[in-house]
Amino acid sequence: MDSNSPIRYVEPVFRPPSEAESLIIPLTDGCSWNRCTFCEMYTAPQKKFRARDEAETQESIRRCGELYGAGVKRVFLADGDALMLPERRLLAVLEAIRKHLPGVRRISAYCLPRNLARKSAVVVRRLADAGLTMVYVGAESGDDEVLARVNKGETQASTLAALDKLGEAGITRSVMILNGLGGRALSKQHADHSADLINAAQPEYLATLVVSFPKGEGRFRASFPGWEPLSILDLMQEMERFLARLELKRTVFRSDHASNWLVMKGTLGADKDRLVDQLRSAIADPNHARLRPAWARGL
Repeated sequence: MDSNSPIRYVEPVFRPPSEAESLIIPLTDGCSWNRCTFCEMYTAPQKKFRARDEAETQESIRRCGELYGAGVKRVFLADGDALMLPERRLLAVLEAIRKHLPGVRRISAYCLPRNLARKSAVVVRRLADAGLTMVYVGAESGDDEVLARVNKGETQASTLAALDKLGEAGITRSVMILNGLGGRALSKQHADHSADLINAAQPEYLATLVVSFPKGEGRFRASFPGWEPLSILDLMQEMERFLARLELKRTVFRSDHASNWLVMKGTLGADKDRLVDQLRSAIADPNHARLRPAWARGL
């Protein structure tokens, strides 16, 4: 890392695609749960979970203010689990951002439902009032059997409780579902119960990715014996089932991550029929002409 950088980053650094222009400020390294068998983001030794030193974080924000001033418009609080920190520390960070980076208009973070459960609705409202704008929740699935098989440590109920708590506080919610996570055996219930979760939560944003294992499937298969991956056709049929079951009022939908075979964008429910038709046309095309080529896909 550049010794002149105001922030000490521990590689690799992850952030949502929509945070590409954000200043990334790490409050923790790694993830406090880090047991999900499908996730390879924080498995490197240097990403072992720890909270950053409070003084270091405050100094980094101050130095960013000196260097960038009001030019920073968005901040993403890293790593995978910044909101596990206690209220006092989070409020101090949000206050420092307001003081030293006055141009910031959006502050966001990943969030594990299990950690939000430890914070009362009053605390979450205080974080919102202090400037926490948006939270990304990797629900992965709304099906309890799938969640148990991948050692997510959550249930549909615990995820919904977190999303409701965020929504009631006025915090924008972006939810991610993993297409193909249930494999062949659990594909239908994965699609159905994931749609049920999203219908109940009515999040502002919804994204779907395709389950991928760049480092191999061994860790995942150990927790999910008999798991069979879905073919491209199976993945699209699962997505069709999922989208057809959604009953959303106004949710921005994106399925354009590099892992996806078919790029889809729209607002649900206004664009639901168009998106389902897009899927059905792709399913009916034997040449897969509408799909992203395999070489262009990635995690």
